[in-house]
Amino acid sequence: MIKKAVIPAAGLGTRFLPATKSQPKEMLPIVDTPTIQYVVEEAIESGIEDILIIIGKGKSAIVDHFDQNFELENYLKRKNDEKNLKEIKRISNLANLYFIRQKNLRGLGDAVSFAEEHINKEPFALLLGDTIIHSMKPCTKQLISIFKKHKKTIVGVERVPSDKVSRYGIIKGKKINESLLKIEDLIEKPSIQEAPSNLAIAGRYIVTPEIFDCIRETLPGKNGEIQITDALKLLDEKLAYIFEGKRYDIGDKLDYLKAQVEFGLRRKEFGNEFRQFLRKLFS
Repeated sequence: MIKKAVIPAAGLGTRFLPATKSQPKEMLPIVDTPTIQYVVEEAIESGIEDILIIIGKGKSAIVDHFDQNFELENYLKRKNDEKNLKEIKRISNLANLYFIRQKNLRGLGDAVSFAEEHINKEPFALLLGDTIIHSMKPCTKQLISIFKKHKKTIVGVERVPSDKVSRYGIIKGKKINESLLKIEDLIEKPSIQEAPSNLAIAGRYIVTPEIFDCIRETLPGKNGEIQITDALKLLDEKLAYIFEGKRYDIGDKLDYLKAQVEFGLRRKEFGNEFRQFLRKLFS
């Protein structure tokens, strides 16, 4: 049973400057909830009990968000604001949360390597901290179900338009069924001509502990960074699963705007009013 998750959240977020100059990109809110909280809650809803978040310099806001804030709690108590008080307390008790710092930013693979001792030779879920997936059944839970059957590393993938394959890691695979493939290769940001498919790696994985040996064997690539995609190539067997749901890359400005609109429309308290506003705006 998968009970541990790792969430890398150490990157600088340069695609979202200047907003990320003084705050982590993972703390950018979707309506009123930080991006990383959606990721943590997906893990919890998937049965995860133990979460390690890899942070970097300037990421203390992530730690503070999930910690208790007694001053704020007392203020809300004095105001008799039971709704917000209950939510603030819930956030600080979501799961067993741990934090470790990646001192030098040497790529996603290197960030994941800091989790080895914590994972203790168990398979684990890996969720990128700047990627939200909206689905009826949590994406990570979908991947865990596939892992239970096959006991191999599972990479969550989605179909993307052909003209966007150069933005993502793309898999080459042999079809097992309509939603599952045996991975034959992984190619980081290929050109349209080089791309073997339009199946993009979507920031959700179930990984076996052998990944840590593979990371150690992986040579640094562009900018001296060790990429998780390169490490995954070294695993003997891995599968790709086309999950059900919609992904939002919060590091991408257009995706961020889309997420704001679509998550806002789903809110019961003002979704209808917001929808009417949008209709008037474009009428």
